[in-house]
Amino acid sequence: MTTVRRQVATKVPQILIVFWVAKILSTAMGEATSDYMNQALGPAIAVPIMVLGLYVALKLQFKQDRYVAWRYWLVVVMVAVFGTSAADALHVGLGIPYLVSTAFYAIVLAAIFTAWYRSEGTLSIHSIHTPRREKFYWATVLATFALGTAAGDLTATEWHIGFLPSALLFTALIAVPAVLWWRFGLNSIIAFWFAYVVTRPLGASFADWFDNTRKLTGLDLGAGPVALGLAVLVAIAVGYLAVSRVDVQHEEVHEEGPASAHAVGPALPEGVGLL
Repeated sequence: MTTVRRQVATKVPQILIVFWVAKILSTAMGEATSDYMNQALGPAIAVPIMVLGLYVALKLQFKQDRYVAWRYWLVVVMVAVFGTSAADALHVGLGIPYLVSTAFYAIVLAAIFTAWYRSEGTLSIHSIHTPRREKFYWATVLATFALGTAAGDLTATEWHIGFLPSALLFTALIAVPAVLWWRFGLNSIIAFWFAYVVTRPLGASFADWFDNTRKLTGLDLGAGPVALGLAVLVAIAVGYLAVSRVDVQHEEVHEEGPASAHAVGPALPEGVGLL
């Protein structure tokens, strides 16, 4: 028996600048789209449509054995749309204060992280290549969207900061993990998930600023036009990723066994890395 190395395709993209751009745009789009659908159709019709859309997107994503840009980002968009309504439901539907719903979703996120780490021994997004890890990944993403939505509404409305000041606040906040990672050696996994959570209230606050009425400190552009404009920008970003494939990543996996049985391509001896 020998140790062999092989490359396996992961189900999530490489983290590049364009990833964060697409993530913020998609979160903003999800916020505006959810608001528009609830206004136009009513929650009784809109929410089941969101759930169905999320279900279909996840089915398409799980059927694929590797990262495909449009499938991955379709799930992100649908999670953004549904996550907005999930957070709003606790406040609007049940009258629960945003502070409480924010704390609730923070506990949910912590519970998912705990279960994920105990099961897999890592929270790294560079190792999402099994169905179980992918399920943990998307559960985490959904929790971060709900948490971020509640946190953004908390600062903007319940704390009366306003949408634009909230957006600027979260813009400054998202720089914190980047600086701590770059200058002070913050663990990259902690830095990533910290930033990932913050992108939600950041994008949502900007979307709310664009579409809400001036009475609510917004620009009063309307949820529909804002959602449509953001959808175009998301489509451009995802189209670029799909064509260029710059964010396709692989993970190097170490296995015990005959090289001919496991290796994809030539086996590498210990101590020799993949270029």
